[in-house]
Formats: sequence, structure tokens, C-alpha cells
Amino acid sequence: MKGLLLKALAIWFLIMCTCSNSAAQVVWDINSIDSIGGHKTTVMGSPKVIETKQGKAVWFDGIDDSLIVDALPLAGAQKFTLEVIIRPDPNGYEAEQKFLQMQENNSKNRIILLTGTAKKNLWYFDSFVKTETGSANLWDVSKTHQFSRWYNVAIVCNGQRIGQYVNGALELKGKLGLTALGKGKTSIGAKMNQKSWFKGAIRKIRFTPRALKPREFLKP
Repeated sequence: MKGLLLKALAIWFLIMCTCSNSAAQVVWDINSIDSIGGHKTTVMGSPKVIETKQGKAVWFDGIDDSLIVDALPLAGAQKFTLEVIIRPDPNGYEAEQKFLQMQENNSKNRIILLTGTAKKNLWYFDSFVKTETGSANLWDVSKTHQFSRWYNVAIVCNGQRIGQYVNGALELKGKLGLTALGKGKTSIGAKMNQKSWFKGAIRKIRFTPRALKPREFLKP
């Protein structure tokens, strides 16, 4: 009887932990230009809502399109996983295209995700994280991918190290002394200062305040 009780308690504890982690996740479906994740947006240019086989997404022209959301969902997270379901398109106007920037208010602490053009038909993933206690910049122009396809690009920070992934495959890793970001804003489709415009579509962004395993990532 005691063994059954202990087993039941263990199962209950596991369920509660799972539910807690799940509830803490924030998922933004990028299917509107007027609001994202329940937050009103500031619209730059004329990004367009498009239909895809996987659902609606927002397409950015790489010239002057972006959305600024008055929220930073990873604020307070000591560890995190940031995933973006993205389709980079060819013939962009800028070699480096910042498709996501999370900027802490009144500081230089930030997270920037971008694509870099390696060759005419290939791109590579680049990520930059800066907090009060450290920074990391991961990129490798030899780790290339084709345009016009959907990808899950992700970074995982466990408080001491950062890993960079494309479709669940680890591409790069490095050290990162992570201090949680405070409140701030998120720019989608360009840097917060309206530079480095992204050409392509974004369908979903997921913010998780823990270090996920690749098997837990969203499918592109």
C-alpha cells in the first residue's frame, strides 16, 4: 500500500511539473499584423498576412516591413529556449537580415536572431545574446541552408552555455553567463532601430523559460 502511495505521489509530482512548464511557455502565432500574442503591434511598412500549407504567416518584404510588440516574453527567465518558425526568401536587399530582436528597456541587453547570405541560394543562422553578465555571438558561414523552405531556428540557454539549432540539429555552441532580461519590447522583421530588414515569412515564435531538448522543439 505504501509503495502504491509513493508511486502515485511521484506521478502527481511529474504531472504538476509538466503542467507548470507548459503553462509558462508563451506561443506567438504570427498570423496578424494588428496584434501578436494579445499585444497590439506597431506596424512599419506593409507586412502581409499570407496563407501557407501549415496555416497563416506574415510576410516581410525586406525593404521596410516590421512589427514591434510591446512585450518581452522571456523577461525574468534564468534559462530559456527561443524558437522561430521561419521561411527565409532569396534576393533580399541586405546580406544580414535581423528577423527578431528582443530589447530590454533602457539598456543594451538584447537577443538578436538573423540570417546571413552565404551565397546566392544559401543562408546561415546567426544569433547574439547580451546580458549583464556575459554575451555570446554564434555564426558559421559554412553551415548553410536553402531559401524558400520552412525551418525551426532555435537558441537554447541553460544559464551557462548557449546552443544554436536549425531543425533540431545542433550547429554551434558556446559559453554564456546569463542574467535574466527585464521588461522590454520585441521587433519582428528588422532590428529595433529599423535596420537590417528581413525578407521572408514568419509563422510562429515560442518562448520557453527552460532549456528544451531538441526532441521537444516545434516542427517546422
